[in-house]
Amino acid sequence: MRLKISLLKEPKHQELVSCVGWNTAEELYSCSDDHQIVKWNLLTSETSQIVKLPDDIYPIDLHWFPKSLGIKKQTQAETFVLTSSDGKFHLISKLGRVEKSVEAHCGAVLAGRWNYEGTALVTVGEDGQIKIWSKTGMLRSTLAQQGTPVYSVAWGPDSEKVLYTAGKQLIIKPLQPNAKVLQWKAHDGIILKVDWNSVNDLILSAGEDCKYKVWDSYGRPLYSSQPHEHPITSVAWAPDGELFAVGSFHTLRLCDKTGWSYALEKPNTGSIFNITWSIDGTQIAGACGNGHVVFAHVVEQRWEWKDFQVTLTKRRTMQVRNVLNDAVDLLEFRDRVIKASLNYAHLVVSTSLQCYVFSTKNWNTPLIFDLKEGTVSLILQAERHFLLVDGGGIYLYSYDGRFLSSPKFPGMRTDILNAQTVSLSNDTIAIKDKADEKIIFLFEASTGKPLGDGKFLSHKNEILEIALDQKGLTNDRKIAFIDKNRDLCITSVKRFGKEEQIIKLGTMVHTLAWSDTCNILCGLQDTRFTVWYYPNTVYVDRDILPKTLYERDASEFSKNPHIVSFVGNQVTIRRADGSLIHISISPYPAILHEYVSSSKWEDAVRLCRFVKEQTMWACLAAMAVANRDMTTAEIAYAAIGEIDKVQYINSIKNLPSKESKMAHILMFSGNIQEAEMVLLQAGLVYQAIQININLYNWERALELAVKYKTHVDTVLAYRQKFLETFGKQETNKRYLQYAEGLEIDWEKIKAKIEMEITKERERSSSSQPSKNIGLMH
Repeated sequence: MRLKISLLKEPKHQELVSCVGWNTAEELYSCSDDHQIVKWNLLTSETSQIVKLPDDIYPIDLHWFPKSLGIKKQTQAETFVLTSSDGKFHLISKLGRVEKSVEAHCGAVLAGRWNYEGTALVTVGEDGQIKIWSKTGMLRSTLAQQGTPVYSVAWGPDSEKVLYTAGKQLIIKPLQPNAKVLQWKAHDGIILKVDWNSVNDLILSAGEDCKYKVWDSYGRPLYSSQPHEHPITSVAWAPDGELFAVGSFHTLRLCDKTGWSYALEKPNTGSIFNITWSIDGTQIAGACGNGHVVFAHVVEQRWEWKDFQVTLTKRRTMQVRNVLNDAVDLLEFRDRVIKASLNYAHLVVSTSLQCYVFSTKNWNTPLIFDLKEGTVSLILQAERHFLLVDGGGIYLYSYDGRFLSSPKFPGMRTDILNAQTVSLSNDTIAIKDKADEKIIFLFEASTGKPLGDGKFLSHKNEILEIALDQKGLTNDRKIAFIDKNRDLCITSVKRFGKEEQIIKLGTMVHTLAWSDTCNILCGLQDTRFTVWYYPNTVYVDRDILPKTLYERDASEFSKNPHIVSFVGNQVTIRRADGSLIHISISPYPAILHEYVSSSKWEDAVRLCRFVKEQTMWACLAAMAVANRDMTTAEIAYAAIGEIDKVQYINSIKNLPSKESKMAHILMFSGNIQEAEMVLLQAGLVYQAIQININLYNWERALELAVKYKTHVDTVLAYRQKFLETFGKQETNKRYLQYAEGLEIDWEKIKAKIEMEITKERERSSSSQPSKNIGLMH
């Protein structure tokens, strides 16, 4: 990725340009010390003077009123705030009419910023004051007072906090009175510029110590650049939070959100005092010290999938290369390319007006449809369909261009969604709530309606990253997520009535990804790269989960690596310095998943015997139990030396009825309540009581016996025997109550138990004439 710079031969301004701001993706306004405000039209390459300010007003900062999301154009959206050296800020229309001038600070007003909703304006000045104003320019409050000039200010993503500079310090102050203020020393020189992104919640700062830095919203350092030759005079986030730009003397740099640099350009600009990104995030404009306005387009973005590499060579041109035969195709677009995604044998490209869907089998005839809104901020793909996110909403389309659904939930803000907070599979859409970060909303992909009984998924901690598995049946769909404690959890997305269990898979996990071909999960844990070959093992037999993992040392990936993709058996990881590392994992677990999904149990056993690996046998054991194939489970458990489980499976196979077998398989997986329910629904009350006795679940055993008025004496007898074994006295009041005056006759109890077993056998043989009552598929 690099920047394509364009600079006019002669500057349009006579003095230094202090600030620039995009009104639309093609229209820019620039202000200069020559008192002129100039409009630039990039489509026609024309410039025109909008207004000449009085000679005593020197403009310092400009910010357009935010385009309200999903709302029809308002008149207010056509105005911008201009701060100036005379202590005022001015609200100016796009035609250049000064709507209002407000006395704001003693000395120059150094920066002014609208919040994301356009309901408030913050200004900072040489007098060290931070003031909040209404959108009409009425003073609401003086938020803080510093002893030194405040050079830059930025709103927090929720518009509830303000970040500002104070010499070498950065300060985050909430708008609520008495809320905790966060302050830290950020640079060794005066901080000149800050920016805070609403999508990734990261902070940029630039200072006279010639460095730029990236911070999280708690003030923890994530990246610090090497010192440059000159002070860093400007920084700005791209709207989607994936990139940022840095400006200095004769220097323009494009960086990844983690800090490493994609491109360094040296245009003849003098110092770049202000940088602003276009609304669609494809180009930047810089205000230059020598009177120029510098424009730069982001080109040479790359997307890779299997044998294909797609490169954005120009604003409207992509090059597709097949690395197997070196075939090259050129894709030409009518408008500028804004976003693209390559996955599942399809390339989806959004331009400012249309969406193009290419199949990797045929690059010549794309499917084209018009977009509702121009600026697509996110494209996600699944095997059957893809998702577009823009300022107005979330839209799901099939690969043949049919509109499928548009999920909505209360307080939805699409401008802050990214690949970590939205996940898509063939049947489900999952979206993390920004208002309450412990909640994940789940929707049916085909209808956009809430999934299951309509309840959202709620976790005890804030959730950082979510990912849906891609294969298998809808009823088995799982979602994995990383929470604030860096725990990796997994749960089912189908939620009917009963609260689904959220199970912890791993700790200190920083990044995760599901394979696109089967439900294998990989993640980076502390110093290890871990692959969960069959994550569902936690629902079947948690004891053998460690045996189903593949682990290797991850210290070679350095600090803060990130999993980019998991295609087939190839995992791509990006290191903190931007380099990509490819890891191949064993292809056999994927083949095993395939055999099991098509119930080829003999082939699965043969594969495990061929590979001779414990992880394969452990996965097969868990898969067989999950699919109720106890014969295969027995072979697999024997292969990993779990003899006690082999004996238990053998005892299950000898049970008289299929309900008993089902119940004991559920017990094997730890689902005791479900096992009990299966038996009670089949009328096998004694068996339900017996499993509770076997588990020493005495309270429940007696409760069932009393409720169904049967085998109370059996429960009391087993309880008495249990207490005698350990030389204890009965202390449970309920047991004492029912044992009063009851003589225990073991002969009678054994006869009753025999009768129950005989009854079950007879029932079973009459309902199932065939002798083969195994639970095979």
